[in-house]
Amino acid sequence: MAPRKLSVPASQPESDWHYETSVREVNHIIQQIEAGDLDLAEVFEQFSQAVAQLNQCDAFLNQQQGQLSLLIETLDTDR
Repeated sequence: MAPRKLSVPASQPESDWHYETSVREVNHIIQQIEAGDLDLAEVFEQFSQAVAQLNQCDAFLNQQQGQLSLLIETLDTDR
C-alpha cells in the first residue's frame, strides 16, 4: 500500500513530503548509526538529517492535532 499523501509543514513542497516516509527514513538512519556502519562525520550528518525530519513530523502532528481539536470543538457547539 502506497503511503498516504498528507499535509506538510511549510518548509517543504506538499508533493515531496509524507509523514510515514519520514518516519521510515529516521528509523533507517537510527539502524545505520546503531550498526556502526558509518564513519563519525557521516553519523553527525545523518543525525542532523534525522533531527530535521523529526522536527517536520512534530510540526505536522501539531498541525493535525490543532485541526482535530477545531473539528471536535465544532461538533460540541453543534449539539
